[in-house]
Amino acid sequence: MNKYESMYVLKPDLDEETRKSLIEKFKSLVEENGGKVEKVDEWGQRKLAYEINYIKEGYYVLMTFESGPEFPLELERNYNINDSVLRFNVIRL
Repeated sequence: MNKYESMYVLKPDLDEETRKSLIEKFKSLVEENGGKVEKVDEWGQRKLAYEINYIKEGYYVLMTFESGPEFPLELERNYNINDSVLRFNVIRL
């Protein structure tokens, strides 16, 4: 099992309930694939360094987890197919 860190930015116009369900969805995705979530740190709404599709702010979430080496590709695939995720990054610690 390797340690990973994933930062993703959600659209700022999501209501609280939708945002919480997305964060829980990504967290449960790690656990369903045999991983272990160590920490989910919600940084909140912040200004983006540059506009993305005319959006100037985003809701930042940092997730630290352990999983097998094949899982980050699955997580990135799920980020890509979700329209509410503006940007994401998964790195091995």
